[in-house]
Formats: sequence, structure tokens, C-alpha cells
Amino acid sequence: MKLSIERAVLLKSLGHVQSVVERRNTIPILANVKLTAADERLALNATDMDIDIVESAPAAVKAKGATTAPAHTLYEIARKLPEGSEVEIESNGEGKLTVRAGRSRFQLACLPTEEFPAIGGGTYAHTFALAAADLRGIVERTRFAISNEETRYYLNGIYLHAAKRDKTQVLRAVATDGHRLASVEVPLPKGAAGMPGVIVPRKTVTELHKLIEEGAGDVEIGVSEAKIRFAFNEAELTSKLIDGTFPDYERVIPTGNDKELEVARLAFTEAVDRVSAISSEKSRAVKLKLGKNMVELSATSAENGSASEEIEVAYKGPSIEIGFNARYLLDITQQMTGETVRLTMADAASPTVLRDAGDASGLYVLMPMRV
Repeated sequence: MKLSIERAVLLKSLGHVQSVVERRNTIPILANVKLTAADERLALNATDMDIDIVESAPAAVKAKGATTAPAHTLYEIARKLPEGSEVEIESNGEGKLTVRAGRSRFQLACLPTEEFPAIGGGTYAHTFALAAADLRGIVERTRFAISNEETRYYLNGIYLHAAKRDKTQVLRAVATDGHRLASVEVPLPKGAAGMPGVIVPRKTVTELHKLIEEGAGDVEIGVSEAKIRFAFNEAELTSKLIDGTFPDYERVIPTGNDKELEVARLAFTEAVDRVSAISSEKSRAVKLKLGKNMVELSATSAENGSASEEIEVAYKGPSIEIGFNARYLLDITQQMTGETVRLTMADAASPTVLRDAGDASGLYVLMPMRV
């Protein structure tokens, strides 16, 4: 195998694939990236046995071939090479890979390509296309609520499923950690009707987000009982799904909250952020005291003192005091893009529903806390 490739192109592709590779591996081949040169392209493939990513990049291929090389080492080499340099990669088929750029020369130990596992491929019962912007939106607006608690492994991802809102068919993404819930939806794409509800793991969501940050156009999605595949123009991400049952999240979304408050989102977010600066790092508690067209935000800390701020709101209900984790509250309001956030409450002990007043596609539920 022999080829040359621009350093920036190699670095971008390596950046995507090497992050799948675990830092510590008991199986040596899983620390490597598979390199395949053919048809004026270099394909890079990495896996951790749960996620498989393949990305191809344009290259001047002088001799076709394939080999594997240490993923993180190759990435560090590419990262530290001078900008604008042309990188020459050559494998002699005898367990060595040579990387040259300018006067720099590196020789890396390789492992046979036959040892590299293949978890991609397979058939998918449901395939559909989703605009990259829509996919980015539902991932960004829900992933903050994914649980990190390993004992409730079925909450360690985003639940993606076909659902109905009123009489409209939608593709809905839901994440919850028990303290807050995020639900975001887009119109159901053609081919997604009847798809099983699947839980996409947290690590897959992270890798997917990196790929769609720069992506445009449509993403081809394939879903089976055990796997999900996301195909971009030059990359393909395949992942095993979490084998578990996502809880009936609709039961925790309150429907009888009768106290409604509307507030300018930016002013509210900044006020919560300012007031919470005083609260202890552990609880980050902030209290909302609602009165007619006014809310007072306050926080107290035994070590730091107290803080309060009043802002104008649209509220005509009875006086109520309710406390929230400020970090959780900010996580939600920062996902919104509209000018106004709407909070509907029942009492100080019941979950609150938050919405972007100008966007019906997103819904958030936040459990209050004692302050």
C-alpha cells in the first residue's frame, strides 16, 4: 500500500474514527485503525465492538492495499505535523507502516487486517433519510438529559421512536436521568413508520454529534432490532443498541399543571446564572418566588451568603415558591432558541413542564427540589 494525502484531510478523518477507540484495550487489534487504499481514496475504520465507524477521504493512491496501525499514535503524528504538509503513507506488508512528511519519518508496528473485526453491514428492517440539521437538532436538544447512572443502563442513551402528537406522526427522541426529561420531535420521515423504539447509547450519540456538526444534506438511517446505522456522504457509523426497555416516559409528563408563567428566555437564563453563583456547588439550588407579573430568584449558601434578583414575567396565578437545580434549569433554557420560555406548574413538589413558547417540537420536564 502506498499513498499521499493532505495533512488536514487525514487529521479530520482520523479525529472522527480514533475517538471510538478505547484508550485501554485487552484485545490489541481494537487499538488499531484499519487503513484501506483504493480508487483514489483512503478508508479509515475503527471499532470498539459496540460502535463501528468508517470514513473515507480523497488520496493519491500509488499502490492499493490495506493494513492496520495504532489509532491514537497515528492521530497524534498527524496532529503534530506542520499545517499544509503532504503526508506519505506506505506499508511494505511486513508489519511496518511508514509515515513521511517533509523531513519527518515515522515507522509504526502493524497488525494483520485479518484480525480486524467487522461489525458493520447487515440488513435493516427500517431505512429512512433525515435532514442532517433535524438530526443535529434532536441530538443536541436531548443529549444533556442522558443518565450517567450505570445501574439504570436503559437510561444511558436517547430513546428514538415513531410516535403521535395530536394526530401528527412524528419521530421523537427522549432522554431522562430521573431528575429531568427532554423530548424533541421532527415530522416522521418516509420509511420510519412502524420502526421499533430503540435506545441509542451515550457514546454513539457523542460520536454521531461530531459527524453531524459539519455535515449537511441528508443522513441515511437504518434500524434493526439490535443495531442502528447512520450513513453520511463520506462516513458510516454503525452501533449496537442498548438491550433494555425504556420506561413509559409519557406517564411522568404532567397534564394538569394549571399555573402558567411566560418569561423572556435570555433574561431568565442570565438571572438564574447570576443568582446561582452564590449557591453551593453540590446542590446549585435556586428558588423562584412567583407573584403577579414578577418572579424573585434567590439562592443562599452557608459559606457564601445569599443572592436575589427580580425579573418581570407574565403570570397571574397565586403566589408560589418552587426550587430547582440551577444547572438543570440552565441546561434546558440553553437548548431553546425562541425569545420566550413557558413554565407550567402545579405546586412546589410536582414536576414542572418547560417549553419554548414559539416551538412546539420540544418539551422538557424538570423535578423541583427543596430549598
